[in-house]
Amino acid sequence: MKILQILCPVFREEEVILEFHERLNAALEPLRDRYGVSFIYAIDPGSDETEAILLDLAERSSDVRVLVMSRRFGHQAALIAGIDVSDCDALVMLDSDGQHPPELIPRIVAQWEAGAQIVQTIRRDGSETGFLKRTTSAMFYRMLSGIASIELRAGAADYRLLDHRVVKVIRDDLQERNMFLRGLVAWVGYRIAFIEFDPLPRLRGVSKYRPSILFDFALRGISAFSKTPLRLCTVTGLIVASLSIAAGAGQVVAYLLGHGDVAGWASLMTFVSFLGGLQLFFMGIFGEYLGQVFDEVKRRPRYLLAVDSSHPLLPRGPSERADADRE
Repeated sequence: MKILQILCPVFREEEVILEFHERLNAALEPLRDRYGVSFIYAIDPGSDETEAILLDLAERSSDVRVLVMSRRFGHQAALIAGIDVSDCDALVMLDSDGQHPPELIPRIVAQWEAGAQIVQTIRRDGSETGFLKRTTSAMFYRMLSGIASIELRAGAADYRLLDHRVVKVIRDDLQERNMFLRGLVAWVGYRIAFIEFDPLPRLRGVSKYRPSILFDFALRGISAFSKTPLRLCTVTGLIVASLSIAAGAGQVVAYLLGHGDVAGWASLMTFVSFLGGLQLFFMGIFGEYLGQVFDEVKRRPRYLLAVDSSHPLLPRGPSERADADRE
């Protein structure tokens, strides 16, 4: 019997997590006659009772494994943690807030059984998604596909199936510190199939994604897969330099012809301010890429685990580490 694992990143979902798990179990019932099914919940720790609820669930259910980060490392790190501990023929990952419909999993698995090694879902955003979010999301995907070395479809969600061979590549061969998983899944190649879905309303609560997190997510994706912004700096610099040389030559010619009137200070200050702003903008672009290099050179782990329900003796803090050492 083949093994199917379900990976769900979790952050402050105490109100819905048990309801979500029941719904997930029900959606997987048609597959249990030919698959061994297990669950991995990777928790970004928060101030609620999500961790306690899931650890209790893991104690009562042998097919549930819970990973808890030592601090908040983010959604992508939670997915990577789950990938690192997975041991299956196929891994399905989806969010635990209910917007990724678990009922879609049998269709996803059917595409894998038909030969796809990656089954990527595409989110169709309608009027329930705010106009600003829909617009900026479409702009991001359009821009990334235009300037990057990958083809990332608009609406590509972190709801997908990965064949064990793809999981092994991501786990063993891709060691980037700041992983943009959506881009890497598209970059690795392999046979891919797409399934569109309409997002469901959250079971309860509100989205934990703040605009600043989404902005950082977009910057990470662009800098991870494209050098076009750096080349844009070079091209713009050459254009401005050429215009400056042309303007200087024009002033020399005007002076030799006796028309060397001094221009007003307003236009001069406007031009200088524009160039100063342009330079600061380009320095910001350089800084983004330099920051990526800095993170890679430090080689810090992408996440740290405080709790792994499969290894209950994993120390959680200084006092527990000291107790473990004494034992």
